Amino acid sequence: MTLDRVPGGAGSTFELPALLLVDGDKVTSAADELAKVKVTAEIVENLRGPKIVIQKFKNKTGYKKRQGFRSELTKVKVTSIA
Repeated sequence: MTLDRVPGGAGSTFELPALLLVDGDKVTSAADELAKVKVTAEIVENLRGPKIVIQKFKNKTGYKKRQGFRSELTKVKVTSIA
Protein backbone atom coordinates (compact mmCIF):
# COMPACT_ATOMS: atom_id res chain seq x y z
CA MET A 1 0.00 0.00 0.00
CA THR A 2 1.31 3.49 -0.79
CA LEU A 3 0.60 6.51 1.44
CA ASP A 4 1.72 10.12 1.71
CA ARG A 5 5.13 10.39 3.40
CA VAL A 6 5.16 9.00 6.95
CA PRO A 7 8.01 9.97 9.29
CA GLY A 8 10.43 7.10 9.93
CA GLY A 9 12.88 4.94 8.06
CA ALA A 10 12.59 1.55 6.41
CA GLY A 11 11.78 -1.18 8.92
CA SER A 12 10.08 1.06 11.50
CA THR A 13 6.46 0.42 12.50
CA PHE A 14 3.50 2.69 13.20
CA GLU A 15 -0.26 2.45 13.79
CA LEU A 16 -2.99 3.29 11.30
CA PRO A 17 -6.58 4.21 12.20
CA ALA A 18 -9.19 1.57 11.36
CA LEU A 19 -11.87 2.87 8.98
CA LEU A 20 -13.87 -0.26 8.23
CA LEU A 21 -13.92 -3.69 9.82
CA VAL A 22 -14.99 -6.78 7.86
CA ASP A 23 -15.32 -9.99 9.89
CA GLY A 24 -16.89 -12.70 7.74
CA ASP A 25 -20.36 -11.44 6.81
CA LYS A 26 -20.34 -8.67 9.44
CA VAL A 27 -19.25 -5.21 8.19
CA THR A 28 -18.74 -2.51 10.85
CA SER A 29 -18.03 1.20 10.55
CA ALA A 30 -19.21 2.24 14.03
CA ALA A 31 -16.64 4.45 15.78
CA ASP A 32 -16.95 2.75 19.19
CA GLU A 33 -16.19 -0.71 17.74
CA LEU A 34 -13.38 0.60 15.51
CA ALA A 35 -11.69 2.18 18.55
CA LYS A 36 -10.95 -1.37 19.82
CA VAL A 37 -9.11 -2.33 16.61
CA LYS A 38 -5.34 -1.76 16.19
CA VAL A 39 -3.78 -1.80 12.73
CA THR A 40 0.03 -2.00 12.66
CA ALA A 41 2.05 -1.30 9.53
CA GLU A 42 5.76 -1.51 8.66
CA ILE A 43 7.53 0.98 6.40
CA VAL A 44 9.02 -0.81 3.38
CA GLU A 45 10.58 2.21 1.63
CA ASN A 46 10.31 5.95 1.09
CA LEU A 47 9.95 7.00 -2.55
CA ARG A 48 8.82 9.81 -4.81
CA GLY A 49 5.83 9.68 -7.13
CA PRO A 50 5.80 10.39 -10.86
CA LYS A 51 6.58 13.89 -12.08
CA ILE A 52 3.54 16.02 -12.81
CA VAL A 53 4.10 18.94 -15.19
CA ILE A 54 1.90 22.00 -14.65
CA GLN A 55 1.76 24.45 -17.55
CA LYS A 56 -0.09 27.75 -17.77
CA PHE A 57 -0.42 29.74 -20.98
CA LYS A 58 -2.34 32.85 -21.94
CA ASN A 59 -2.78 33.57 -25.61
CA LYS A 60 -1.52 36.86 -27.12
CA THR A 61 0.03 38.14 -23.86
CA GLY A 62 3.36 36.33 -23.80
CA TYR A 63 2.56 34.65 -20.49
CA LYS A 64 3.93 31.12 -20.06
CA LYS A 65 4.63 29.32 -16.81
CA ARG A 66 5.93 25.80 -16.29
CA GLN A 67 6.14 24.08 -12.93
CA GLY A 68 6.89 20.51 -11.87
CA PHE A 69 5.76 18.51 -8.84
CA ARG A 70 6.65 15.10 -7.36
CA SER A 71 4.83 13.85 -4.30
CA GLU A 72 6.72 12.29 -1.38
CA LEU A 73 5.36 8.79 -0.77
CA THR A 74 5.89 5.85 1.60
CA LYS A 75 5.31 2.20 0.70
CA VAL A 76 3.98 0.25 3.72
CA LYS A 77 3.06 -3.34 4.54
CA VAL A 78 0.23 -4.04 7.00
CA THR A 79 1.63 -6.50 9.55
CA SER A 80 -1.26 -7.04 11.95
CA ILE A 81 -4.93 -6.23 12.53
CA ALA A 82 -6.00 -6.92 16.08
